Amino acid sequence: MFGQDYIDYSDKSITYEAVVYPRVSDPKQVKKGSGLRSQEVRGKEYAKFLGIPVVKTFKEKGFSGKLLDRPEMLKLLEFISKPPTGVRYVVIIDEISRLARDYRIHFDLREAIEQRGALLDSPTTNFKAIRDADSNYVEGIQALGAQHFREKNAETARNRKWARLMDGYWPYKAPIGYKYKMSKAHGNILVKDEPQASILAEAFEGFASGYFSTQVEVRRFLENHPDFKGKRPDGTLRDQRVIDLITHPIYAGYIQCPKLGIPLKKGKHKPLISYATFEKMKKRREGNAVAPARKDIHVDFPLRGFVTCGDCGKPLRSCWSKGQYKHYAYYLCQTKGCESYGKSIRQHKIEGEFEALLKDMRPTKGLVTIIRNMFSEAWNQRLAQTNEIRKSLHRDILKLEKQIDGFLDRLVETTSPTAVKAYERKIEKLEKEKLLTSEKLEKSGTPKVPATDMLELSLKFLSNPCKIWNSGDINLQKLVLRLVFSERLPYHRNEGYRTPQVTVPFELFSSFDENCQMVRPRRLELPPVLPDSDLNAARLPVPPRPHNK
Repeated sequence: MFGQDYIDYSDKSITYEAVVYPRVSDPKQVKKGSGLRSQEVRGKEYAKFLGIPVVKTFKEKGFSGKLLDRPEMLKLLEFISKPPTGVRYVVIIDEISRLARDYRIHFDLREAIEQRGALLDSPTTNFKAIRDADSNYVEGIQALGAQHFREKNAETARNRKWARLMDGYWPYKAPIGYKYKMSKAHGNILVKDEPQASILAEAFEGFASGYFSTQVEVRRFLENHPDFKGKRPDGTLRDQRVIDLITHPIYAGYIQCPKLGIPLKKGKHKPLISYATFEKMKKRREGNAVAPARKDIHVDFPLRGFVTCGDCGKPLRSCWSKGQYKHYAYYLCQTKGCESYGKSIRQHKIEGEFEALLKDMRPTKGLVTIIRNMFSEAWNQRLAQTNEIRKSLHRDILKLEKQIDGFLDRLVETTSPTAVKAYERKIEKLEKEKLLTSEKLEKSGTPKVPATDMLELSLKFLSNPCKIWNSGDINLQKLVLRLVFSERLPYHRNEGYRTPQVTVPFELFSSFDENCQMVRPRRLELPPVLPDSDLNAARLPVPPRPHNK
């Protein structure tokens, strides 16, 4: 059953005791497999067959055989280094690959065991108590076989991953926001994992648009979201984790693996964001120099950093002041040399006046009707332009492909290392331009959301921004500030808010006359002039109106 015995266990002058060493390299085998248990049982049964007791078992969980420093192996070596008087330990392994899958490491461990006066034995491999040239040769061949098996498995796995990547599939662990689903057409393919996918998409879009000023704000958004599962046990995220998320092209529908030589290419999975959004996030990271807002105070003071001092123009700070019975909230200017330096303004005063300012920014019912008509006509005109836009984008793609082919031809012909690098950089740049243009082409078709739904969503915000502000959600309040006002709000502690600079939609509200009508898309006639005026020559003819049939 166990082969020839090379060690004389019948010598009664020595007391032999067995130490069993089972090992598995894959962490999945620890949780789901039975490899550790099987090796332990076989080792104990072999010790029973030899007639020696098992005094200790060291289970190596999830450590590769190519590693020398393994936790349980180090404990085993320490244990066998101090045997009781008259006792000699025998280290039992299930097979030679359980000791190591590397030729050099195998013999390093073999010598470490022998130096401590112990023996190595196995039910499947013949080890001699005293090694000679022949036994070393056979043992070396077996150790090389174990190493070759490991390297071949790794090579096969790497080739399979390379092939999957080249075919547009992600072969590694599913990133947060995705999960694997078995498909007949694709095999294991990434699909969106909700609600994680929507949470990340919101974070990415917010950072790309400037809604989140810094990566710190992105981190806080994810940390504060109760449904986000990518946090550490204490509910926090490392800054590096956030960087890894926003720089991973997989969320834009692309895959890349430099260590396997895979360039950026289109994946078969559905993206969470567009590639254009991904590029915006990249540019914001490269040029982002905005200091993060303080975490302990920004929720209590939503206008902090947005409202400026009416005297010096610097953003007002905020603070809590402790009174005799409770705390009081204030805004104040902390710019030295300013007339308002250190003079506080009560929170309820400055924020109450701000809400009154928002309430005035509401269109009338008649104006809403005009906006609906304008939007509908503009929408129809936009749809009419779609085909021309698609044709133009298609021509741009063909032009880029022609340029890429031209640089590839030059790359093949050149022998100058400098020229090769220059051509490679140019090709990479053109490939990115092609990806962006292709993405625009894909998205230039018929809108997925009906025009009426988009209009109602916009009007809901435009008709009552104050209601959204009063929700108390700091993220929505920041959205109101950025969409309503084009510049920071100046506030004078005695006079209140100065004339605010608002965005175009709200500027129209203040200047719109309900009695006006939309101008039809026709050539305009110049107003009448005096008979002798030279402007008569500049008047343009107006085409006749078509007769109704």
